[in-house]
Amino acid sequence: MNFEHIYHQNPNFPNRYISPEKLFSYLQANLSDYIQEIGKSYLDKPIYKLSVGTGDIKILAWSQMHGNESNATHAMLDLLISLDKAPEIKENLLSRIKLDFIFMLNPDGSERWTRLNAADIDLNRDFHNEASKEIKFLKDIVSENKYDYALNLHEQRTIFTTDGIHPATLSFLAPSENEERTVTYNRKKCMAVIASIYNHLKELIPNQIGRYSDEFYPTSTGDNFIKGGMPTILFEGGHFIDDYTRKGTRKYYTIALYYALEAISELNSDIAGWETYLDIPENKETHYDIVYRNVKLNTDHLCILDIAVQYREIKEEGKDDLSFIPFVMEVGDVKKRKGWLEIDCTGKKFVGPTKYPKLDEKVNFSIED
Repeated sequence: MNFEHIYHQNPNFPNRYISPEKLFSYLQANLSDYIQEIGKSYLDKPIYKLSVGTGDIKILAWSQMHGNESNATHAMLDLLISLDKAPEIKENLLSRIKLDFIFMLNPDGSERWTRLNAADIDLNRDFHNEASKEIKFLKDIVSENKYDYALNLHEQRTIFTTDGIHPATLSFLAPSENEERTVTYNRKKCMAVIASIYNHLKELIPNQIGRYSDEFYPTSTGDNFIKGGMPTILFEGGHFIDDYTRKGTRKYYTIALYYALEAISELNSDIAGWETYLDIPENKETHYDIVYRNVKLNTDHLCILDIAVQYREIKEEGKDDLSFIPFVMEVGDVKKRKGWLEIDCTGKKFVGPTKYPKLDEKVNFSIED
């Protein structure tokens, strides 16, 4: 069965940005029998856990630990809609697993579209300090339940590729338990699940699946959960060509989530096929969003150079979705990176309020004949 054939996007959430209040209303109206409030955020917003399934294999997953990473929230909403339209597949899966899914762990950051929570804390670096309320709720859920697997669901920037050409639309990681990056049995459990996802998706999005760096981060959530004995798989949703709204990423993120749950239910802590994980290419940092090539500056002496630009995603007041604001990231001979959009400016010149572009400032120039 190819899950792509039954994929449906939840029509209630068409935008990349998800309003917490809209999500809460939807959950209460449509999934009230399955949700439970597990706590309130720094700004007193509810945090909901959805529980589905009657099986013996217990899985925990959470979305928007970083508020500006909505793809996993979309993926779970899309997965539920898709399964409702395929009742036999739904029953087959949910009879084997019990899934606890925490929607929008960081609702304050999600509302503002920021990585950090309202107290300016990165929840994914707060495992030991427990300075945030939200990380405590996550850790409490883990301590109260013995989960067989966890899914730590994130997004990554557009800078990553699998091979210097194709975007890393999805990347996965079986996180390290120590600085030596020892391939432990629990890591192999994660690798086996990721290998199964990879085998299902590699023909759907060829050359667009990557392997995230397994450098050990002593304060991060996934590394500490697996170190503590819970196999934890990192998802990273990335760029899809010509699609900054990430609707393509959203679709394949949902499909990957389904195949992860399916693999977990079939493997049931076995490690069969884990070696395939090592065949997945490692993420490479190779791209900017735009590179203007061979730009002639408005200077007294001849100066021709490249200008690299990266979009910043901004939630502007009064708008339902995000704005993509271009910022200058590099000026000079930009050889080490390409642009998803490459613009040859040979024979044209830089026109702006200054003679040259300024780093880390909004693009306020034009390229003219």
